[in-house]
Amino acid sequence: MNRISELRCQIHRHPELSKNEAITASLAASALRQTGLEVTEGVGGHGVVALLRGGGNGPCVALRADMDALPIEEKTGHPCSSAVRGVMHACGHDVHTAVLLGAAFVLSEMRNDIAGSVKFLFQPAEEDNPAGGAPGMIECGALRNPDVKALFGMHVWPSLKTGTVGTREGPLMGASDRFFLTVSGRGSHGAEPENGVDAIVMAAGIIMALQTVVARNVSPLDSAVVSIGTIRGGSRYNVVADEVILEGTVRTVNPETQEKMPLRIGTIARGVAEGMGGKCELEYIKGYPPLINNPETTKTSLSALGKTVGKKQYCPC
Repeated sequence: MNRISELRCQIHRHPELSKNEAITASLAASALRQTGLEVTEGVGGHGVVALLRGGGNGPCVALRADMDALPIEEKTGHPCSSAVRGVMHACGHDVHTAVLLGAAFVLSEMRNDIAGSVKFLFQPAEEDNPAGGAPGMIECGALRNPDVKALFGMHVWPSLKTGTVGTREGPLMGASDRFFLTVSGRGSHGAEPENGVDAIVMAAGIIMALQTVVARNVSPLDSAVVSIGTIRGGSRYNVVADEVILEGTVRTVNPETQEKMPLRIGTIARGVAEGMGGKCELEYIKGYPPLINNPETTKTSLSALGKTVGKKQYCPC
């Protein structure tokens, strides 16, 4: 357990952005080789694949973790804080990597009791939505030789009490789409706003109006999220801005709801902008599909979780 904690701390201190996970991948590969596993590096970028061959000829099961960090400045003051300015493991991928290494350590000591084989997949560039690192690893054969019959992953979740595990059959995590709104107005002096069309005011109106997409266009029996993550615009405190760019994310679990989102967001944004005398253009990028857990593998997971962490520690999502 101490070794896993130390690895997690080491990874957290040296976070790497998507497509730059060279140090993390090398650390993982080195630790995996010490267990005697068959390790392949450079799979679809900085991806790492390790194969454990069990004592029988059963199926191959894969366990997966992601490795990349986010462009966020860490200000926690924690002993393991990031040593890289402007980069932080704020989404838990350092934990995922360390936990998967821990699983490899444990299972390697049980290899004679494993009927088939286990692949350990360390995926780069998960945050690089919509391309991500998974397609590249798949194209490089990460799920072949031997062919993977089932794949399991996990994500840390701060809202769950420490020591509990949550999952369910069917949809669990939403599709992750990305959009950009370019709001165009007309610049003027800040003291003469009547001579301009304020892109910042239009952007503010659009942000508020977009809250109605989920509140009034998504069924209460369904779920969706529309969030604006960044706002870029303006050049000086006393100048009416002529352009603002909004960047946001859309999360949906229902494919039909996902299909509606570009039209609703675009219609509302353009309507607000045109009503104030400006324009708005939408660029909508479909990203990862929703996570839909296979019923049979979920039942297998729940059975195993009941034996390891206990049924009282299982929290249905």
